[in-house]
Amino acid sequence: MPSLNLRCLGVLSIWLVLAAGCVTVKVSLFEEPAPLKEKTISGYGRDKILLMDVSGVILEGPHRILGLTSGVTSPSRVKEELEKAAQDDRIKAVVLKINSPGGTVSAADVILHEIKEFKAKHGVPVVVCLQGLAASGGYYMAQAGDTIIAYPTCITGSIGVIAMKFNLRGLMDKVGVDDDVVKTGKWKDFWSPFRPATPQEKEMMQHIIDDFYREFVNVVAQGRKLSLKATQNVADGRIFTASQARDLGLVDQLGYLDDALELARAKAGLEPGAKVIIYHRPGSYKPTIYSLLPDLDMVGPQFLYLWWGGGT
Repeated sequence: MPSLNLRCLGVLSIWLVLAAGCVTVKVSLFEEPAPLKEKTISGYGRDKILLMDVSGVILEGPHRILGLTSGVTSPSRVKEELEKAAQDDRIKAVVLKINSPGGTVSAADVILHEIKEFKAKHGVPVVVCLQGLAASGGYYMAQAGDTIIAYPTCITGSIGVIAMKFNLRGLMDKVGVDDDVVKTGKWKDFWSPFRPATPQEKEMMQHIIDDFYREFVNVVAQGRKLSLKATQNVADGRIFTASQARDLGLVDQLGYLDDALELARAKAGLEPGAKVIIYHRPGSYKPTIYSLLPDLDMVGPQFLYLWWGGGT
C-alpha cells in the first residue's frame, strides 16, 4: 500500500507539472493607470465644489524640464479632471488653486482655454486662489477665474515672455569637440546651442517673443477688465506682492483657500457647508489628447511664460 500511494503521488505530481505548462499567465509589463477617483475633503450634501490644483512648472508633455521630474502640472491632467467633472451635474462651482512659477506658453494657454471652455459650457463660477507663487504662466492661467483671491504672502505678476538657450561653444572648444551641420536652409539651425546667436537670430526671436507678449497682455486686460495701457504699465516682467497686485487691479482681494471656497459657494448659491471634492488617483494619469505629445525634454527653442529668477 505505501508503494502504491507513492506511485499515485508521483503520477499526480507529473500531471500537475504538465497541467501547469498549459496554463497561460497574463502579465502586463505596463501598468495601466486607474481612473480618477472622487474624494470628499469637507462638507456634505448633494451639490459639490470641485477643488483643482495647478502646482509646479506647467508643461505640455512628459515631465522633464531643466532636471525636474516632479512638481509639474500638464494640460493632460487638467483636461482629464474637467472631463470627469463634465459628467457630474452636481458640480456647481470650481475653485482653482495655483502655486506655480509658470511654464511653457502652449501649456499655460491650453489650460486657460480648457477651464474657460468648461466654465462657458456648464455655467459654473470659477474662483481662483493664488497661493505662495503665481507668476507669469501661473498668473496667465488665473485669468480663467471670475474672481482672483491671493494669499497675503503670495508673489505674482511677472507678466512677460522669455526664451533661453545654452551657448555651449566655449565648452566645446575647451574640450575639443566640434559640430557638423547639414541643412536645407539658412535658418534651419536657428537658435542652435552649439554657437552664439547671430544678431539676425536675436531679432527674429524678439519678433516671436513680442507676439506672445501681446497675447499675454490681451489675456490679462480682458480677464481683469483693464485697459491695454494700464496692463502694459505693469507688464514689464516685474513681480508683485499680493497687496501690490490688489492695488494694481491684478487680483480682487487677499485671502486664503477657505475664503475662495466660501466665495465659490456663495456665487453658486449653495448652502453653507456644501461638499468640497477633489479628484485623485495613485500612479500615473490617464492619457488624453494632450498627453500624446513627444518628450522633447526642452530641446530646441522653448517659449516660456515663466518667472526666471536668474542663474542656471
